[in-house]
Amino acid sequence: MNNDILMIIDSIEREKGVSKEVLFSAIESALLSAAKKILGKHRTDIEVTIDRETGKIKVTGGDKEIESGEFGRIAAQTAKQVIIQKIREAEREVIFDDFHKKVGGIVTGSVHRFEKGTIIVELGKTEAILPKSQQCPNEKYKQGDSVRAYVLEVNKTSHGPQIVVSRSDAAFVKKLFELEVPEISEGIVEIKSISREAGERTKIAVQSKDEKIDPVGACVGMRGARVKDIVKELRGEKIDIVRWSDDTTEYLKAALNPAQISKIKIDKEKKTIEVIVKEDQLSIAIGKHGQNVRLASRLIGWELDIRAEGKEKVESEKDKKEKPKEKEPKKKALSLKSLDGVGKKAAETLIEAGFDTVEKIREATTEDLVKLNGIGKKTAEKIIMSAKSKKESDK
Repeated sequence: MNNDILMIIDSIEREKGVSKEVLFSAIESALLSAAKKILGKHRTDIEVTIDRETGKIKVTGGDKEIESGEFGRIAAQTAKQVIIQKIREAEREVIFDDFHKKVGGIVTGSVHRFEKGTIIVELGKTEAILPKSQQCPNEKYKQGDSVRAYVLEVNKTSHGPQIVVSRSDAAFVKKLFELEVPEISEGIVEIKSISREAGERTKIAVQSKDEKIDPVGACVGMRGARVKDIVKELRGEKIDIVRWSDDTTEYLKAALNPAQISKIKIDKEKKTIEVIVKEDQLSIAIGKHGQNVRLASRLIGWELDIRAEGKEKVESEKDKKEKPKEKEPKKKALSLKSLDGVGKKAAETLIEAGFDTVEKIREATTEDLVKLNGIGKKTAEKIIMSAKSKKESDK
């Protein structure tokens, strides 16, 4: 039996990755539970030890050594269940520790099954979940497909470690560049910022700590080899690599490339930038469904307002024309207040209903005004009579 225990422990250590000491402790704990079933749950003098070299089990109760034959079937079954539980817990802990170290890294697995839009990815000893929210909309998978993903988080649950992976997170693209571009992993080229719309486009800003090395060229690679491999992994997602700069103007021009910028107005307090471009550059700067300006805004960390040349002047003139209109309701309100029975609230109610002049009220009927909120029959009659008594100059 002693040899059997040693063989089992060796086998579990190889297959499950659980250390021998953890297993020895689990078995000792199990046998201690079994011994207490026989000798009494409240006894505190019972000890169980296993010789790590020979596998010999020694159980003592006070000064008395208890032979293994004294353990009954129930005690043995209890010991077996505890051993299984302890081994399972230890195995889960090993898996948790292993993958917790991989958070922020990339793992490779295969599609195992689908659960309500979530993809279950097999990772050898365990499984990971790729939620629908972390999938790229343009990617489709079938069972058995190989998949690479970014380890987003690892959580402890009652069913074991839950590993959440992502293919839509911007950090996934960043990690791919770190793996593909030696200059980044070596710290020569730094990724300063990244913005992404998964499955569509990514903008990444890079800076070189060595003047002799072009950061954009390093990321693109010889004949575009490096970036092509990343684009292939992302199933054709477009990637814009721009040079980072502490000069906001230069950085913005790079971020909005290929659009040509005519003028920039920076508001440092509100952290907004008004970008003026030629009419034929407007659609390029904004991008399809506003994608280019959105990604550029996230990349540089400023709110962008893009306009065509001359538009700001047109809007300014429009504002001037609209100013008198804003005052008009006030004039109408003052005119209506001159009527008997019309206060501030009644004037606003009449204007909202379309009775914004004395002439319109003169032509209205009592029934028309009674329908309005807050105006009774007597008040309506009084207002109409007052309007009719007004001279032409008061209309």
